[in-house]
Amino acid sequence: MRLFALGVAVLLGLLYYRPVKTYLHTRDTLRDRSAEVHVLATRKHQLETRLAEIEQGSSLVRGARRLGLVKPGEHLFIVQGISEWRRAHARK
Repeated sequence: MRLFALGVAVLLGLLYYRPVKTYLHTRDTLRDRSAEVHVLATRKHQLETRLAEIEQGSSLVRGARRLGLVKPGEHLFIVQGISEWRRAHARK
């Protein structure tokens, strides 16, 4: 009788092995995908914020100025020695 009960328990274990393994694998995959979705949602929010800043124009103008671009009709002035000037005036 004990052997029969042991055999039934082993048979049930074999029958439940694959579904339990599949469940655990699916749960782990879902956790990984949820973390990935969270990271992507955060990145999307950052990009939308950046896009809104660019559409306002101030960020676009600032970036163009860094590249040395000027608007039509403006004159470009290149000022050198600013760091030395700052050091000299910081001591005062």
